[in-house]
Amino acid sequence: MFASTPSSRAPSLRTRLRPRLRPLPLALLACVGASHALAAEPTPTLNPVVVTGSRVEAASFDLPFSVDSVDMQAVQAGNLGVNASEALAGVPGLVVQNRQNYAQDLQISVRGFGSRAAFGVRGVKLIADGIPASTPDGQGQAATFNLDTAERIEVMRGPFSTVYGNHAGGVIQLFSRDPKGAPMVRGGVMGGSWGTSKVDIGAEGEQNGVGYVVDASRFDTDGYRDHSAATRDQLFGKLLFRPDQDSKLTLVANALRQDDTDDPLGIKWETFKDDPRDGEIDQNDTQTPKRTVAERFDTRKSIDHRQGGATYERRFGAGRLQLSAYAGERSVIQYQAIPRGPQLAARHSGGVIDFDRDFHGLGARWTHTLAAGPGELTLTGGVDYDRSEDARKGYQNFLASSPNVFGVKGALRRDETDTVTSLDPYVQASWKLEKWTLQAGLRHSDVKFEVDDKYIVAGNPDDSGDIRYRKTTPALGIVYQLSPVVNLYASAARGFETPTLTELSYSGTGPTDGFNFGLKPATSKQYELGAKAFVGENTRMNVAVFEIRTKDELVVDSAAGGRTVFKNAGSTLRQGIELAADTEFSRNWRGKLSVTRLHAIYDEAFVTGTGATAKTVEDGKRIPGIPALSAYAELEWKPREGLATALEVLHRGKVYVEDTNTKHAAPAYTLANLRLTAEQRSGHWTFQQMVRVDNLFDKEHVASVIVGDGNDRFYEPGPTRSVYAGIKTSYRF
Repeated sequence: MFASTPSSRAPSLRTRLRPRLRPLPLALLACVGASHALAAEPTPTLNPVVVTGSRVEAASFDLPFSVDSVDMQAVQAGNLGVNASEALAGVPGLVVQNRQNYAQDLQISVRGFGSRAAFGVRGVKLIADGIPASTPDGQGQAATFNLDTAERIEVMRGPFSTVYGNHAGGVIQLFSRDPKGAPMVRGGVMGGSWGTSKVDIGAEGEQNGVGYVVDASRFDTDGYRDHSAATRDQLFGKLLFRPDQDSKLTLVANALRQDDTDDPLGIKWETFKDDPRDGEIDQNDTQTPKRTVAERFDTRKSIDHRQGGATYERRFGAGRLQLSAYAGERSVIQYQAIPRGPQLAARHSGGVIDFDRDFHGLGARWTHTLAAGPGELTLTGGVDYDRSEDARKGYQNFLASSPNVFGVKGALRRDETDTVTSLDPYVQASWKLEKWTLQAGLRHSDVKFEVDDKYIVAGNPDDSGDIRYRKTTPALGIVYQLSPVVNLYASAARGFETPTLTELSYSGTGPTDGFNFGLKPATSKQYELGAKAFVGENTRMNVAVFEIRTKDELVVDSAAGGRTVFKNAGSTLRQGIELAADTEFSRNWRGKLSVTRLHAIYDEAFVTGTGATAKTVEDGKRIPGIPALSAYAELEWKPREGLATALEVLHRGKVYVEDTNTKHAAPAYTLANLRLTAEQRSGHWTFQQMVRVDNLFDKEHVASVIVGDGNDRFYEPGPTRSVYAGIKTSYRF
């Protein structure tokens, strides 16, 4: 998982090791011992250059925080190129769950942040080619990542994530390939289990200072679970202009379309044990035999997403200016499983969500490097402006003339315009001395929510209003070079996380409750200690321990009738250790390992619900959705050039599904995957083949959970043994 510098003799290697607050001395001593035993060795080159965190190119070994860079060339060779989970499975501290539900996207959490998200990505900043894939309120969509054209994905965790604003957990940033060399055309086809197929075509090249990358793909699947079929079309384009040696202009555009993507919904524990592929039977169905909830309500989602952006960079001596702008639109219509009944009284927004979002943003950054005393000082200052505007409507999912027919757009129940804007100036500084590097960052976030309610009827008064969240978040880090092959570091920061528009939508379960403008942002204090070490010329190891204390954590207060109400709990505590290693045993063998141990609990008791539904969550209860232990191991064998096979092993510990920890937890599981890749070159042609077997030993497992589901449908099963094969061909002129 480390990407090599251009002079590296080894393929890209990027990983990281990290401890836990109490065993830190042992972990550091191990690295120190290794460095002294190998002090005579030259500094290895297994050291990726990253930009996430420091915002300027820097070797990850020299940075005072945890950041990994995933080489996408290796990922693309042996995977389907559909979900970011394929690339990120081995990153420590990161849990990426493929929910087998393309209507709800991946479930991603970093050090426990984002685990409660019912859909999309929460608490983690997503960026693709400098364009945020997260809206200003903190909700992100990983499905917009184009994996076929990606060069690398950088993942940052810990305190310095706060220098990216409104989120607390981490930053996942995708960088597409820059076009290089003579023109090339390529194509590929893949197919396999559960009616899965993907077709991809593309072209790229550079001539006379102008480069281009274009890509188009279609992905189809019937889905492992009943009622989980999906079709996804993606387009991507990138133009790169180099007017002179000191400047560069990059234009990017991409689009994603998913029509009528089935939503299989979660299921209860009893249903999972009986048949994981089945849906939850709707006991209120009048048909014989009874249909599942997903079938009766025809739960589904359609997505149409388009965006484009431009980035201009120019060097002025020791300084560099970067200007960026982006804009896009996203349309979504979703049909939910909301039955008729008392829960549809007054302010309920119905079972059909329909919104059109326009979003845009601007950014400016200046970086300057100068001599400062005995070292070199790099200063960065900038500002980010982001805005999204949703024209949001809600409808009943039945017609008054046919009340027993669901899955259609009925009477209007919601009509409003929701606007979120953020303005974030920031400064960062890095002072590099002979053995010390000091880094600091400061960001001021100003996030404003505005609601313009247009649906005003009897029993549903005007809910218009606005709320503003402001916070200044500092970060500080230090690196000490213990030896040429061992760096020790420490960092600390304050962070904050505002509620999303979804979390603000309801303030209670009563029929007259409107927007929950009383929600406060969650604030955190984060600390991290770590060591980064090279062992010989072919191994890199990383260790980090961390502690995160959060106040006003956002939790589910109640969930019923399609309405989820959130509240601020007391405080939470996250303590963890992350370990990672990447090594080349020989020219033919290579291994990777990452282990994360995370202790995430509520540090203060609180009460959820009201009246008969009230429950006390005791101090010490585990935060749901977060496995205590996650691990990934990979052993790759390359018997000769152009041929490779690898065994991947993934482990996830058990996961609690709600705050009281009394419902049946999703059990731990260990999966093994096998892949085989081959490549041949003949003149201008390159041919690649791939065979992949996921869940080699056919284990039934819960791939992800829906935290706090009001119907106890917490569980989303993962597929049993799955086999895929594909071929790719390219021709370079």
